[in-house]
Amino acid sequence: MKSTLRSLALSALLFFAVSLSCFTVVYRLPWQLHIVSAVLFIGANIMPSFRKSVKGRLRIESDGADILCAFLVTVVPEAVLAASLSRSADGYIWERFVICALIVWLAELIVFWNGIIRVYVTSSMMGAKWRIIGLICGMIPIVHIFALLNIIYVTRCEVDMETSRIKRNKERADKKVCQTKYPLVLVHGVFFRDSKRFNYWGRIPKELEKNGATIYYGGQQSALGIVKSGEELAQTIRSVIESTGAEKVNIIAHSKGGLDSRYAITKLGMDKYVASLTTVNTPHRGCVFAEWLLGHAPEKLRDTVASKYNGAFMLAGDTEPDFLAAVGDLTASHCASFNEETPNSPDVYYQSIGSKINHTGRNVFPLNFSYLLARFFDGPNDGLVTLESAKWGERFLALTSLAPDGVSHADVIDLMRRDKPDFDIREFYVSIVSELKDAGF
Repeated sequence: MKSTLRSLALSALLFFAVSLSCFTVVYRLPWQLHIVSAVLFIGANIMPSFRKSVKGRLRIESDGADILCAFLVTVVPEAVLAASLSRSADGYIWERFVICALIVWLAELIVFWNGIIRVYVTSSMMGAKWRIIGLICGMIPIVHIFALLNIIYVTRCEVDMETSRIKRNKERADKKVCQTKYPLVLVHGVFFRDSKRFNYWGRIPKELEKNGATIYYGGQQSALGIVKSGEELAQTIRSVIESTGAEKVNIIAHSKGGLDSRYAITKLGMDKYVASLTTVNTPHRGCVFAEWLLGHAPEKLRDTVASKYNGAFMLAGDTEPDFLAAVGDLTASHCASFNEETPNSPDVYYQSIGSKINHTGRNVFPLNFSYLLARFFDGPNDGLVTLESAKWGERFLALTSLAPDGVSHADVIDLMRRDKPDFDIREFYVSIVSELKDAGF
């Protein structure tokens, strides 16, 4: 309601400024009115609202959405005004029409680009896809209205979500809801590395730290078999224990990282140092489609892909990447034997999280492609891992979203840094860690 009132107030101000300029031209009013019109118009574009509840990036984004709304509201009335002012008793005065139309066209052009640049630069929820669609559809009559309405909706949802988040974090700041007894170790999945420049876990770690969490990272190489990855993870756990003086750690592990963690806990004696393991979209029962691909792909192709990958990640810092070993350990047959040989430790609390994609066309490559394979061979999945395969431990949480793209393998770790109107991934992790704290971990 407030956003609607802000947009209407801005629309009225912009319409008045443009109308004043047109009337000044048509009725030869004092030229100083052009200055008044320009001041009002420029002022409205620079400071479209006096909203105090949001600041910084969110303020720019919120103002951008209001400006785009004002563009939609004023473009038709201003065009009608230009046409009506060009009429006389003898018909159209084309000189008037050209001047008024030019004023309206220039004004609306400024308003549109002012709004679109603001939201394009500041919005994270919109994503690259809708930015491209917006630019393309901006050239197609009628269609561009629906594209613009979607952009406004997405940006307003984001501003509302972020504003609520800031308020919520302020209200619970003293409670330190994520200040667990033991520090957190976030363990990445296969084909990625922990990086200071690009955090694998997106905006999640900062949100947890704002609420009191102490965070470390697994530090394994990008592609090793479970055994070697587990050994590297075990070394990290020992380092965290030594540096913090904590008795144990809580592990949150994504994808293959969950299998690496289970191996370190059961096979390498880390059960005495791990209080809880939360696996996120981990293929505990493996992937049938991965096994099919390995079995049917020509040997030369497999070796070429593995060689290219291993070479690339050696340049990135890995000392001994092994693409085929990493993929082979994710097959259904290997995971079946792994589960028999790696039982849960009675001293560790195990829980798991899974999710699924709703529509393949709404996801990024290669998940939109691998989703089809996984669905054919395995069933409902997140682009790689099925819900059934992700189940492990004493509790299982299935994440859902009404958004057409659902919640993918990348969405569960905020890899794309995008929000969904009905699913807040950062707040979800806050709730998970908060529950660990309440459980005494």
